[in-house]
Amino acid sequence: MELSRKNILEKTHYGIKIYAYVLRQFYPDTTVLSFSGRTCGITRNPFNADKETLSIRIENNNAIHSDTEYKSFSGDAFDFAQSYFETKTEDELLNKINDALHLDLMVEEDDELSWLDEPDNTWYTDCSFFKAPVRNVFPLETLQLGKIHQLIISDKYKGITEELRAIEDSKKKRKFKANRFDYVTFSGVFERRNDKFLQRHSNLITIDFDHLQDIEKVRQQLLNDDYFETEMLFISPSGDGLKWIIRIEVDEFTHQENFLAITNYIKHTYNLEVDASGKDVSRACFLPHDANAYLHKRHQLL
Repeated sequence: MELSRKNILEKTHYGIKIYAYVLRQFYPDTTVLSFSGRTCGITRNPFNADKETLSIRIENNNAIHSDTEYKSFSGDAFDFAQSYFETKTEDELLNKINDALHLDLMVEEDDELSWLDEPDNTWYTDCSFFKAPVRNVFPLETLQLGKIHQLIISDKYKGITEELRAIEDSKKKRKFKANRFDYVTFSGVFERRNDKFLQRHSNLITIDFDHLQDIEKVRQQLLNDDYFETEMLFISPSGDGLKWIIRIEVDEFTHQENFLAITNYIKHTYNLEVDASGKDVSRACFLPHDANAYLHKRHQLL
């Protein structure tokens, strides 16, 4: 990808990662940003004597800032980075951001084959797949989203999904699901299913909605969300909930910090509660049958 403001914003979550990088240079080993919806809570401003006066928010897919006390201190992520790097030209500033955040964006060259020298930035959504029962904590294989989607829309789990939904007793239902359903860990690849045995994160997180009154309404809201792009979305095994798989950044924010920000956003935007189990990296997600499960086109199998 070419080095430009547009591509930098695309690779830094509208510029949020630029703010996080600069703030971490002044306040290492701390949570420098905490978002609720599209607004960050007031945080310290290193350019205003470390006072808690800095406000960061996202408007029109662009992160901007202001200061509650220092009124002339406002702008976007590039202005904030300029305050830190103190570069003399636009090109120098973009190169500084590119290098500091390891974005691997390339200066445009005349050579039509210059792309051959670019690093492979392909995003591989590797997840661990486990055979039932859920007490089996050792994965059988590693699958990407396209293959998992294929399993869900096929008839492989149709029979047991129908059996589960026919059970009325809640305890029997939980036991049946735990013993009969295969499952995956959408957030990454594991040596065994335990947060301590994570081998690599997939940059995915599962947001679980239970006991929805209007599944189709929520489904459309999530698919059309302005802030998060849906990677996969399907109806839960019980039939009255949704599993929303979205991409997160784990370079600057932990899995748990991402989960907290997302749950706050969902509550603020849609007044919906999220199952707290999503905060666990090794969270198991059972695979049901859903012939209409949504998959982003980037993951579709060729």
